[in-house]
Amino acid sequence: MSSETLLLIILAGIIALLLALFQYIRGEESVSRLHVLLSALRFITLFSVLLLLINPKFESTILTSKKPNLVLLVDNSSSIKHLKQEEIALNVIEKITQSEVLNDKFNISSYTFGAQIKASDTLSFSETQTNLSDAFNQLSQIYKNSNTATILISDGNQTFGSDYEFATTNYKSPIYPVVLGDTVKYTDLKIKQLHANRYAYLKNRFPVEAIITYNGNANVNSRFVVTQGETTWYSQRVTFTKQNNSKTLHFTLLAKRVGVSRLKATIIPIENEKNTVNNSKHFAVEVIDQKTKIAIVSDFLHPDLGAFKKSIESNEQRSVFFLSPNDAISQIKDFQLLIIYQPNHKFNKLFDVIKKESINNLLIVGTKTDLNFLNRTKQSFTHEITNAIEYYSAELNPNYAPFIINDIDFESFPPLKSNFGDIKFSVPFDVILQKKRGNLTTNQPLLASYEENNRREAVLFGENIWQWRAQSFVNTTSFNDFDDFIGKLVQYLASSKPRDRLNLEYQSFYDGNSSVVLNAQFFDKNYVFDSRASLNLLVKDEASNFEQNFPFVLKNNNYQVELSRLPPSEYRFIVKVENEGISKSGSFEILEFNVEQQFLNANSDKLNQLAQNSGGVPYFPNQTDSLIEHLKNDNHYQAIQESNKNIVPLLAWNYLLLLIAISLTSEWFLRKYNGLI
Repeated sequence: MSSETLLLIILAGIIALLLALFQYIRGEESVSRLHVLLSALRFITLFSVLLLLINPKFESTILTSKKPNLVLLVDNSSSIKHLKQEEIALNVIEKITQSEVLNDKFNISSYTFGAQIKASDTLSFSETQTNLSDAFNQLSQIYKNSNTATILISDGNQTFGSDYEFATTNYKSPIYPVVLGDTVKYTDLKIKQLHANRYAYLKNRFPVEAIITYNGNANVNSRFVVTQGETTWYSQRVTFTKQNNSKTLHFTLLAKRVGVSRLKATIIPIENEKNTVNNSKHFAVEVIDQKTKIAIVSDFLHPDLGAFKKSIESNEQRSVFFLSPNDAISQIKDFQLLIIYQPNHKFNKLFDVIKKESINNLLIVGTKTDLNFLNRTKQSFTHEITNAIEYYSAELNPNYAPFIINDIDFESFPPLKSNFGDIKFSVPFDVILQKKRGNLTTNQPLLASYEENNRREAVLFGENIWQWRAQSFVNTTSFNDFDDFIGKLVQYLASSKPRDRLNLEYQSFYDGNSSVVLNAQFFDKNYVFDSRASLNLLVKDEASNFEQNFPFVLKNNNYQVELSRLPPSEYRFIVKVENEGISKSGSFEILEFNVEQQFLNANSDKLNQLAQNSGGVPYFPNQTDSLIEHLKNDNHYQAIQESNKNIVPLLAWNYLLLLIAISLTSEWFLRKYNGLI
């Protein structure tokens, strides 16, 4: 409390005392006990009121001791079990977590990681993917600007993600790896990577690339083969030496029949090879008998045209061609979908043919579109002409029904350049994306679809969609999300199948380490999405005839079921809607491949480099005591004493108010009782 405040309190006491004496003692020849008591009560009232006005405060200092952090980061992938290191890992974890020395010195937090990091100490060693770089990126956000040591218990084998050796660029804490697994390098042949198209056209040859690596000192000969059952599709002899220890094979295979062809690539094991699991990889190709042909019709160049082509052709089942309006008229029957980009009067005859032939189309309306021509030609909607330009962001309509759309973070995309003015539809339509200006969502569509005279159409009221594709890559380091969105829109528009109440979304085959997810949408009789439905999936293993039931879970505007735990095999399934008598069936295949079993030993070199880059030290499981001793004696990890100063009132105002009320009431009662009022 400051000296000024103390002087004010003393002055307040003097003033309150003088006023009380002045009222009850002044002019009295003799001072009775009643006058003294009344003066005291008046003093209490006045002094309390003045204290409320002064509001005296004092500083309260609280000292706390903050211990440094110790992050225990444990590899929960199945490669630990494959290398028979799970018991060793559990023993190391128990030693560290039960150490009194470390618990006294650190705040210990346990995390596990596979494809993602989790704050947990429960271990199953069953994760099918390993992304160590992402784990460090997440920890760098949690422990930013803190005194932290990290113990990494892992074999160092990563299946996807950035090179974790350079994770110290963002994660500034020392890392102490405990290396799990054998560090002896054995002679080994393996297929490191295999690339093949997901789709192929019937009777065409499709390319395959295989990267084969060799670890050893002697010269070896082997054979690389691609088989389907007992049939050999491709064979080539390969030779490796200590210096020439890697080969990349490029070859083509013939797509022989329609459907999914399951193939197996194998590098024949050499004598006494310890790990033969990584000598084979299964892959598949879906052979189709025709491609969906899409024409982009425009009479000027724009970056949007290339963005559409790249997105659409990311699916090998589709081909895109650029045409002028006149060329499109003569070839219109060759295409399942037209993308009409910013039309003007030159498109007049083309619109007549589209109407006559009922050709599905996607219309792009931008600042170079002739709106007068468009309003005369299109009977489904009109666009107000204001000769003004506006930029609109996109907001996804979660209730869009015709097909499943995932939110790919549309609100982070740059605004599209568009014409300002109201849009009025004369036919029923479904809004996919709404226009948004700043934080204000308008009632105007940015992207909408509709059906008219057995023709499916969609219209995008904006240009520069190429910027969306670029932003999607910035957000996710991949074009896949944006390309999938455009692909679903194209698939819907290019199809002429009648609308179903139950729609399914799945792939014909899945890689062994990828997520196996089936999505479904169910609509009521008015084709409004029904979120109260109960959907069930019956899956049958074609090899064993074993059947399993899975319930669908409602997620946003679709139903979803996760099947990643199913073993590799061919499956048939039926999706049923309870109490509706509606069902759909299909089939898919899970290819046999476990990337975590491709490793023969620990990647000690990379873990050693990680420790060196971070300022840590690598250890082996039998050196756990040394690691504990090192952390105990390292003076860099010391508890920090923090002081928190709080300014708090000397007296609680509610108690002062209560005291004032009591003293005033008592004073009034005494005066009333003694006839003074």
